Amino acid sequence: MADIQYLGTGRRKTSTARVYLRPGTGNITVNRREFGSYFPNEALQMIIRQPLRLTDTAGKFDILVNVSGGGAAGQAGAVRHGITRALMEFNADLRPTLKKAGLITRDPRQKERKKYGQKGARARFQFSKR
Repeated sequence: MADIQYLGTGRRKTSTARVYLRPGTGNITVNRREFGSYFPNEALQMIIRQPLRLTDTAGKFDILVNVSGGGAAGQAGAVRHGITRALMEFNADLRPTLKKAGLITRDPRQKERKKYGQKGARARFQFSKR
């Protein structure tokens, strides 16, 4: 029998996560590391588990994640987006619940580019009259 798995690709800022849901006991593995050691921040762990809690699927799947790019918060958002998409592939009836929580939409916010002649994206160099 072919091994059943559901794939979801999540993105946030500059991070991309490939998420594989497989029937199991609820283990989460990120980049071949244990979930708690990869994301030691409790807030980021809550963000990632949000779609599982909303759909009552917390202990039903083993989750395998490959995530790259960006920082911790961006990667956590990408993993959450990927889990959401994989859950919708598993069961399309979960979509209204996930949509109401705002998890389906990819967060479009990116870092604004630095402009020439300026200190940053919006910050200017200090003006001196004399």
